[in-house]
Amino acid sequence: MTDEPMTATRAWAASQIRQAKAAQGFTWNDLADAIGRSVIWTTSALLGQQSLQSEQAAKIIELLGLGEDVKVALLLPAIRGAQAVDRTEPLVYRLDEIVQVYGPTISELVAENFGDGIMSAIDFELDFARVPDPKGDRVVLTLNGKFLPYRVW
Repeated sequence: MTDEPMTATRAWAASQIRQAKAAQGFTWNDLADAIGRSVIWTTSALLGQQSLQSEQAAKIIELLGLGEDVKVALLLPAIRGAQAVDRTEPLVYRLDEIVQVYGPTISELVAENFGDGIMSAIDFELDFARVPDPKGDRVVLTLNGKFLPYRVW
């Protein structure tokens, strides 16, 4: 692939994985199957936002024919949040817009139905589906997080 930077990073490893995946015709589902995890979690992990176990990283680099330097980078601490995301990427921008428009509504409805608290992003699952529609296929995202009440002391 490309030359290794002075210090391998999770972002660099993600670029190596994307290149190898495309060159060899693998899908994110193929990589998820290889490590026995969901496609959403695996994709997130290989893009740097989840922590991999050594065995999982080893399976990925073996499958893709990548070097130990990629494995080392995959085992670095995950980098989560806005600093790891290109907010100008069109789909990410639209998701951000959805939160800006509907975030206050969701917050109000969670408070009304659950009480004063938040939805966990740690005890969390995401599902993705394509739903056929005569006007154009639909993207269905299901955000499933544990309710965490604010603690009173």
